[in-house]
Amino acid sequence: MTELRRVLGVRGAAIVGLGAMLGTGVFAAWTPAVDLAGSALLIALAGAAIVAALNAVSTGSLARSLPQSGGAYAYGRAYLHRSAGVVAGYAFVVGKAASAGAAALTIGAYSWPGYERLIGLVAVALALGLDLRGIVKSVRVTAVLVAIVLMVLGILAVVVVGTSADLRIVGGGVGAPASSVSVLAAAGILFVAFAGYARITVLGEEVRDPVRTIPRAMVMSFAVVIVVYAVLAFAVLLAVNAGVTLSDAPLESMAKALDSPALVTAVRIGAVIAAGGALLSLIAGIGRTLFAMGRGGDAPRALSVVGERTRVPSRAAITAAVLTAMVVVVGGIAFALALSAASILTYYAIAHLAVLARVRTGDARRGLGLTSGLGLIGCGALVAGLVVTALA
Repeated sequence: MTELRRVLGVRGAAIVGLGAMLGTGVFAAWTPAVDLAGSALLIALAGAAIVAALNAVSTGSLARSLPQSGGAYAYGRAYLHRSAGVVAGYAFVVGKAASAGAAALTIGAYSWPGYERLIGLVAVALALGLDLRGIVKSVRVTAVLVAIVLMVLGILAVVVVGTSADLRIVGGGVGAPASSVSVLAAAGILFVAFAGYARITVLGEEVRDPVRTIPRAMVMSFAVVIVVYAVLAFAVLLAVNAGVTLSDAPLESMAKALDSPALVTAVRIGAVIAAGGALLSLIAGIGRTLFAMGRGGDAPRALSVVGERTRVPSRAAITAAVLTAMVVVVGGIAFALALSAASILTYYAIAHLAVLARVRTGDARRGLGLTSGLGLIGCGALVAGLVVTALA
């Protein structure tokens, strides 16, 4: 059997996106982003959000025209060339495996510092077990996780903004505005935090009425996340300007600076839950892409097998978990985020090229050509910033 069951509506699909976005990035990306952007953090966040929004327009239009699992892998094959689809597919797999690895390591950083890899491997195994039980069960779990995370983030932001003058000074404050290249690199890191809405298109064959559901779910999840991230970025700048030194667990550093054990505990729990939800959604998305690639002959055919009882591509999901575990074993959070950003931006660049191809053939309106062209430029700029910074 090589077909999936359509069970997700707008709310369920939006929860998948929120679970992916309100995870690793919101709890781990601020430290490397501040190191790169300095006081230009909000500019970097705005750049990441703009590129993400342009990507959303392109992928949303493609999802309506071709509602299949695989996202840009399917779009590249259909509208460009098989090789373009293969590049997009493997870029997605590498990027999301890196992001999933970062999520697993974030769970370890907040729950048991010093044992990040061990805890990360356990988290990957638990996420795989949930995914193998079926997408509906995964979405229900993710919905609970999202609600808890939003509550924790809201409390932290309100407390930091309201009491920033009382933060315990432990560092030297935010740096001066960084170079344009560093700001682009910071935007690339922060882009990872927005990239979860792609999970909705990857699950295209498990969504009811995809032409209507996918765009609405993407807009809903993206709107919630951009508001949350803007508030948190402002709180991060307040904290750093007050002298708080951010660790690999930046939101925990902020909570500790307020000398509130209860808030520290809440942030730790929220981080574990958020990264866990992201990890669950990421493994599901990687598995569905490998499933689609196996069905298309661009990955081993065995990955396209769907379980008779669960209707889940279990072999693809297990492969996704193994790739994630490899990142956990050999990588660190900052490296994983950078690798994820560069790979996923490449994935979206192919999606933009697919839209441009549709515009040239008259299958899409000309207005999409402008947004896709801008999105393609944006993806290239962020990747360039990441590469130049890494080589510097």
